[in-house]
Amino acid sequence: MDKAKRVLLNFLLGAITCGLMVGVPNLSLNNVAWSVPAQRESVELFPSQSLEIGQMQQPINQHLVADLQEAESALMAQSMSDRSMQRYVAILTKNNIVPNPPSTSATGVAGAVLMGDRLVVRGDFGTLSSALRDYVTDPVNPPNPNITSAVHIHRGAPTENGPFQYALTVVVNETGMGGRFMGEYTLTGEQLQALADGKLYVDIHTKKNRAGELRGIFRQI
Repeated sequence: MDKAKRVLLNFLLGAITCGLMVGVPNLSLNNVAWSVPAQRESVELFPSQSLEIGQMQQPINQHLVADLQEAESALMAQSMSDRSMQRYVAILTKNNIVPNPPSTSATGVAGAVLMGDRLVVRGDFGTLSSALRDYVTDPVNPPNPNITSAVHIHRGAPTENGPFQYALTVVVNETGMGGRFMGEYTLTGEQLQALADGKLYVDIHTKKNRAGELRGIFRQI
């Protein structure tokens, strides 16, 4: 990503981050290595103190830029041009959980890049209230063999719990309460429309909050 593109991306992320975070000023972030790290898999997203929106915006943007860079690189590695790439971001918070927000200080972010019908997702999360839900020992009813992790993409409006679409690959850090997630998918026409309409979201499920601890809708930037 060249310097001009990075500056523009940071500006756009700043605007969307500020807009998405209105109404959640007490969001807690802890133990963040705020510079873009060399080994992303070891990142713990979030400091123990509570931060105001203005203070939170820059570090969150840094993680989103890094996630988007990785997603773009994955598409470029598949010999795809970046001319028609569409970029999306999601800020995952407890306040997006439907119907009732859980008690947690966890937070996450995700960046996604779309080219044609191909969607690449990269994201980070931290300070969960408990370990990720294990769908082998605690499956949905009836069991769904496609749910292979506790981080999912769903299709649905912000006020509803929509149907499961995809599971993301998750790598947790040494604490087990934070880590990274990633995935690459070929979207259906219905899913592409949902993405365009702001009805495709990421959520994270934990043992304490089985129905969801964090959730964020993909928004185009």
